[in-house]
Amino acid sequence: MSPDADVLIIGGGLAGLCCALRLHQIGLSFQVLEGSDGVGGRVRTDKVEGFLLDRGFQVMLTAYPEARRILDYDALNLRPFYPGALIRYKGRFYRFADPWRHPIDGLMGLFSPIGGLSDKFRVRKLRRQVLSGSLQDLYHRTETTTLQALQHMGFSENMIDRFFRPFIGGVFFDPTLGVSSRMFEFGFRMFSTGDTALPSGGMGAIPDQMAARLPEGTVRTEARVESIQEDGVTLRSGEKIRSQAVVLATEGPEVARLLGDQERPDSRSVTCLYFAADEPPFSEPLLVLNGEGKGPINSLCCPSNVASNCAPQGRSLISVTIIGNPDQDDQQLEPAVRGQLTEWFGPRAEGWRYLRTYRISHALPMQIPPVSDPTLRPAQVRPGLFVCGEYQNVASIQWAMVSGRLAAEAVMDWLRK
Repeated sequence: MSPDADVLIIGGGLAGLCCALRLHQIGLSFQVLEGSDGVGGRVRTDKVEGFLLDRGFQVMLTAYPEARRILDYDALNLRPFYPGALIRYKGRFYRFADPWRHPIDGLMGLFSPIGGLSDKFRVRKLRRQVLSGSLQDLYHRTETTTLQALQHMGFSENMIDRFFRPFIGGVFFDPTLGVSSRMFEFGFRMFSTGDTALPSGGMGAIPDQMAARLPEGTVRTEARVESIQEDGVTLRSGEKIRSQAVVLATEGPEVARLLGDQERPDSRSVTCLYFAADEPPFSEPLLVLNGEGKGPINSLCCPSNVASNCAPQGRSLISVTIIGNPDQDDQQLEPAVRGQLTEWFGPRAEGWRYLRTYRISHALPMQIPPVSDPTLRPAQVRPGLFVCGEYQNVASIQWAMVSGRLAAEAVMDWLRK
């Protein structure tokens, strides 16, 4: 019996879609089997009462080389954040600007209480360090935790606690800064060399654009895979789909289940709350960081300040990020968050209307050392079975896309042997 497709891709997230795009380019037949009701994995956007809510606060770093190659940035209408942040510290907000893009703001920030003067100059050294060499070079440097790397460079405790913990801790959902120094350098390089942006249609516009380039009928949603076999897969519905090869491109715990691995990869979790307001608490496209280290909020932003389409005309959208998954239920968590918002922005925050809470249990895989060159990770698990995405790999849009392409090329090499 002939196979239904050369390749079955389990998972319609960024890695799976990139794998499909490369297979389409190569000329192999494929089907993408996505268990949920839409593509994108965790990179999805919901429309709620005219507001565009990303499933957890996310951003697009335009410096990602693979994203530049695959995506049509103009069609996404990417809208940039201000290159810097507002940091809440001792009851006030302080602007922390990228001095290479906003030199005047950078000079004004030299004397803020966020770090000392020497810390500001160490940022210059850090920037020079992360920009040297190729991306692959970063993954062959001496590796420690991010906290150890920052301490080794001489950053003060104040600078680490007020800026790096909420910022880098918010990027990797790890306020302890135990994330690999290699991942930190990669991320800091991307932030330093391009824009931090949002598509005008929300982050979900990214996978939607990719899926639209695939042949009609090659992506199936609500097609959850129950098990894999040598000649294909079986869906939860009982349907059997035959293929020559299978690519697992879903989140780490699900890949482990399908592989029968007893040890499941650890994950970082994050919680995001959205509020609607008549006007934003500030007018610029800024990220706000909690430099005080107290309260549930790690960071917040107004997505509608960045991309106006995120809210109906005359309204504003506020996104609040909490690292981890708090013990309180949504009814208990919302007033706790609102109390901190009121402390920061005054009584007007009491009138902001709560929209929705997202709790993402497997937001990122653990990125603790050791982390090796993502381009050297073997995609093939056994004959005919391949993996891509975050499973035993590094996390980011860049490396999800790269891993999908490399898995497709590994499948091609195996089929042509």
